[in-house]
Amino acid sequence: MCYSKTALNSQFFCGICTMSSASNSGILTMANTYPFPRAFHDFTICDIEEENFNNITCQSNDNVSHIPVMAEEVLSVLNPKENQIIVDMTFGSGGHTKEILRRCPLLKQLIALDRDPVAYQLSVDLSKQFRPGQILPFLGTFEDLPSLLSKEKIPANSIDGILIDAGVSSMQLDTAERGFSLSKDGLLDMRMDGLRNKDQPSAAMVINTLDEKNLCAVIKKYGEDKNAHKIARAIIEARAAFGKIESTKHLATIVASVFDSPFNKDMLGRPAHVATKTFQALRIFVNNELNQLSNGLHVAHHYLRPGGRCVVLTFHSLEDRIVKRHFHSIDLKAPKNMSLSYQQLQSTVKTLDNELLQSIVNKKWTPLQKKVITATHEEILKNPRSRSAKLRVATKERGSGEKE
Repeated sequence: MCYSKTALNSQFFCGICTMSSASNSGILTMANTYPFPRAFHDFTICDIEEENFNNITCQSNDNVSHIPVMAEEVLSVLNPKENQIIVDMTFGSGGHTKEILRRCPLLKQLIALDRDPVAYQLSVDLSKQFRPGQILPFLGTFEDLPSLLSKEKIPANSIDGILIDAGVSSMQLDTAERGFSLSKDGLLDMRMDGLRNKDQPSAAMVINTLDEKNLCAVIKKYGEDKNAHKIARAIIEARAAFGKIESTKHLATIVASVFDSPFNKDMLGRPAHVATKTFQALRIFVNNELNQLSNGLHVAHHYLRPGGRCVVLTFHSLEDRIVKRHFHSIDLKAPKNMSLSYQQLQSTVKTLDNELLQSIVNKKWTPLQKKVITATHEEILKNPRSRSAKLRVATKERGSGEKE
């Protein structure tokens, strides 16, 4: 199985998370196990003749060290209690899971989900250190969670708290072979699922297949880089001159050639590589992260009990915008920085029609804080990954449970 240039270039993205209904363009309806929409992936796949590509082998790393971001703030707003069921939808290296169980050792059950086979194995290993069944490891994406819960006979409206730590994990960044890191040279892979999904293209396949126009669109859309056109042009020229781009160092060097200096300054005044946004864009694109996050919030709402809490950590504006709009009932397709009240004021309908009134009365979430929570200066100094973290929390509205 491999991917043709035509397949990757045709209709290569569907827009950020247009999830409002299954009738929207670019939306497929999920299986009847739960009533959420599944978005088309950002590119289509076709069968053509077999070729060999470099693949990584996913192996568990017993020496993984991970400092969970904003652990105290997460525990404060999640507020785990005895006999509750909590879902960590992004287990990663298990940092937050360990803190939750340290804070509440009599938790009834913690469900540990991750799409990464390495993280899954870590959760299996961790589960052996607790009483049988207290940690329930799951391998899968957010969209797989309903079927996994169904097998365990865990119904909708029954979970007490859900945690989502979005984006790439420290474990993935620290493993050169995974291809996520700018600081470690490795194969340009970036697949969070590892080799679990044989049909998923790697970052190298995207870089070496998309044309200039679509490369520019990916970098601009998911990296929010104003130099996207120059970067895409440099990639195309490098492909023509030197052939395939297969390593992280090679791609970073190409991107750096567009700039006067390979480094900018981050918010701590430290050097940050100019290819950071390009790597972010590729990672989001390859793993369909924004659609996954939006679908994950639909899943979270479906399974939380009324009054249950959803806690979400994000690390860039694209993720945070999706979470904010879910929690504040703002249309995902609305322009940037548009609040719900502004939408109502700008509506062509000057009075509250029945549909708008019903949407206000039947809102799904109640945010628990007026402003987004960010890491303290002390934590940023100790754990630099927290510098861009934003924490939002909301409770599921009572009476907003879906009809089963």
